[in-house]
Amino acid sequence: MYPVGVPNSPHKTSPDLLVLHTLRCIGFAALDRVAEAAGLPESDAESELIDLAVAGLVTRLPGDFGGWGLTDAGRAADAERISDELDAAGARTAVAGAYDDFMVLNPELLDLCTAWQTRSVDGVATLNDHTDAAYDSRVLDRFTEFDRRAGVVCADLAAAMPRFQRYRGRLAGALGRARSGEVRYVTDDLASYHTVWFQLHEDLLVTLGIPRH
Repeated sequence: MYPVGVPNSPHKTSPDLLVLHTLRCIGFAALDRVAEAAGLPESDAESELIDLAVAGLVTRLPGDFGGWGLTDAGRAADAERISDELDAAGARTAVAGAYDDFMVLNPELLDLCTAWQTRSVDGVATLNDHTDAAYDSRVLDRFTEFDRRAGVVCADLAAAMPRFQRYRGRLAGALGRARSGEVRYVTDDLASYHTVWFQLHEDLLVTLGIPRH
């Protein structure tokens, strides 16, 4: 266990910061989602969350619909620590370059999600009910081609900061489940391709200190 506020090393994110920053990127979430997104066993993630709560950086709402969220102090601490970590690792230029490449891909990803959610029937755009297997297959083929290029961006980010590595596996996992027939993993699940991509976008913005417009 590392003391809250003290990074493990310039290149490997300490467990407490990893959990804090994960919660910043995914928003209010139950323990299982925090652990999955952080790439940690639930017991480890819970231990870090408890310590962060004692430090006043996160809070937990009990109940069936409860979960963990950042406090204002936690949001400020994450922004400061994640920026300091980036500079200590000497990775700001590399991450900024990968962010530029990410933003080239971002409009295409949004277009693909629209193509997945709607389709043209007799010239009229309608909600995609996923009964046209051939149509879905064509869109998923486009997602697969897109994912190969997204993988290059993820690899560049992971080379600069190892904590970004988990996004590659999460994106590939979502696409694999969608291709196996679990269609909600394209846009409609909390672990969908679109959701993970959105979290990566949020991570890049926070890491580089860029406000979301």
